[in-house]
Amino acid sequence: MSTKILKALDAVGLEAFSPFVLLVRGEEARQQWRRIGLNFGAPLLALLVFVAAWSAASRNVMTKYGALPSPSMVAQEAAHLWAAHRQRRADEAAFRAEKAAQAAELEAAANLLRARGKAAQADALSARAHVARTARFSAGPSYVDQIGTSLKTVFAGFLVASLVAIPLGVLCGISPGIQAALNPLIQIFKPVSPLAWLPIVMICVGALYTTPPAEAWFEKSFLSSALTVALCSLWPTLANTALGVASVDRDHLNVARVLRLGTWTRVRKIVIPSALPMIFAGLRISLGVGWMVLIAAEMLAQNPGLGKFVWDMFQNGSSQTLAQIMVAVFTIGSIGFALDRLMIVLSRSVSYGATAR
Repeated sequence: MSTKILKALDAVGLEAFSPFVLLVRGEEARQQWRRIGLNFGAPLLALLVFVAAWSAASRNVMTKYGALPSPSMVAQEAAHLWAAHRQRRADEAAFRAEKAAQAAELEAAANLLRARGKAAQADALSARAHVARTARFSAGPSYVDQIGTSLKTVFAGFLVASLVAIPLGVLCGISPGIQAALNPLIQIFKPVSPLAWLPIVMICVGALYTTPPAEAWFEKSFLSSALTVALCSLWPTLANTALGVASVDRDHLNVARVLRLGTWTRVRKIVIPSALPMIFAGLRISLGVGWMVLIAAEMLAQNPGLGKFVWDMFQNGSSQTLAQIMVAVFTIGSIGFALDRLMIVLSRSVSYGATAR
């Protein structure tokens, strides 16, 4: 049983908890306690030192918006943001219930009018009932809603980047000619900042995405942010995919030639499975890059995510909003850490024993 737990912890990137399992199993207690101290004691000590330094700085550092927020103030603002989210959910539920009751009353009245042969008046009431049912809650998004928007945006951009980078990387790894042709473009575009890409993307989206807002599936700000994330995050996946494909064991390819496998079959059965660890390593880096790029993109594109939240709080300019910006900083860091852990789990699932940290 303990062996299964150890394997599960390793598979999900939580091998730091393994010493507890080994301690319960009675294996080298002194060594396990030392590992526990390194895994948890040292980070906890560093965290306490950081909080103490932050508390001291908050008492002595003054900004144009007031004193630097203390850890307790930031924690209070986090609680306020959560309370505001719950209140918004309650207000939205009450709004939906009110509109549903209004629509039901209008439909009942319309049915009575139809029974009396007044079809025109009944249709007018049914139209009003439809408007009530489809009415939108007008309050702005809560902090948690903005987190959800940022996650949807980064995953959309990451998906687009992956769909472009992996096929191109496979082609570059298979064909030295394609690698030589694309390498100059890769080297030119790879270091370009998202602040340079975003205006170009916004102009192109504005010109090409002309669907009326009422009928559009996506807002232009969402598309601009997602495409900017894609343009900035595809390069690590492309490079790692090309390297992984180029590093496939030649014996495997020779066997494929002996068996006279077609090009597509060879790529699908041999090349891609062999390169998967490198591909996932690139995807892990790309997702991290995309998450960092997203905040700047949302600030400028005004996509209603965490980037826009940070910008709005900065524009408000007060000690309270500065504390809320720090809440966003910790949120962004925590989500980035969780996304990295997620990619480690996926990477280990295809790495055949290889480790990633």
